[in-house]
Amino acid sequence: MSTAPSQPTGSPRPPSSEHSRGVAAGVGAYLLWGFLPVFFLLLTPAGPWEVVAARVVFSLVFCLILLTVTRTWRELGRLLRTPRTFWLTGLAGALIYINWQVFVIGALSERILETSLGYFINPIVTVLLGVLVLRERIRRLQWVAVGVAAVAVVVIIAAYGSFPWIALTLAGSFGLYGLVKKKLGPDVGAVTGLSMETIWLMPVAVVQLVLVQLTTGITFANHGGWHAVAMMASGVVTAVPLLLFAAGARRIPLSLIGMIQFMTPIMQFITGALFLHEPLPAARWAGFIIVWVAVLVFVVDMLLAGNRARITQRRRED
Repeated sequence: MSTAPSQPTGSPRPPSSEHSRGVAAGVGAYLLWGFLPVFFLLLTPAGPWEVVAARVVFSLVFCLILLTVTRTWRELGRLLRTPRTFWLTGLAGALIYINWQVFVIGALSERILETSLGYFINPIVTVLLGVLVLRERIRRLQWVAVGVAAVAVVVIIAAYGSFPWIALTLAGSFGLYGLVKKKLGPDVGAVTGLSMETIWLMPVAVVQLVLVQLTTGITFANHGGWHAVAMMASGVVTAVPLLLFAAGARRIPLSLIGMIQFMTPIMQFITGALFLHEPLPAARWAGFIIVWVAVLVFVVDMLLAGNRARITQRRRED
């Protein structure tokens, strides 16, 4: 997943065709992210370290093809020569690597419910980072949502008996990734930004592949043609949702993006609970229900804020 600049709340509504394309792109991105756990399960017997290394390698290959097709190599060269952008994309790459690695570990160890918990919490973590780092002011209901989410984490730790490290690492790493992308600003395009991040991660991917070969052995090209094709497709599956998200976020308001975002953890929760039959003891249900209360408060706040912004805009136009 990724973040991108969006229209400020209260700005004039974009033309209907642009708005429709933005919604379609956003829904497409979050649908694909929702199916990711199932896709990664199809990559077995490849382990999480090999899978993430393959994501990096084949994402970079896909991005280089896109750079050639879109003729944006010059823009990539500009980013390489700009120290601030160069180092910030390196930091973004490190954060998204942590997110990818933990997510794949969760998916392949049948802890998809915990990954969905992380992405339910993520929007609230993003709001909190905006307050603490960017000194943004948040509304009263947003503070309520943050507080309820904090209570949920405490309940999960106390009642479930283990620290939800997968959920909190996913929420924290993706929230910080969004913060870094915010610092990069709109001058860094989706393709060039992802290209830079994967270039930074290539040495890590190479080291991982060497270690996997020396320990369990690389599965790529050793388990039939379909498995090899699926491993190569991991690059497209990684890059396409990020590009769709960037296209959607430029066309529709942040509040709408925020509501569409909850499609992903809902799909992951359904996958873990109904299809993979992961255990849902009472303590885990309690934690999820409290998180859903926080999410509900968060969505209600977005709807109220969007409605107030539209009313203010109409008054200005009158």
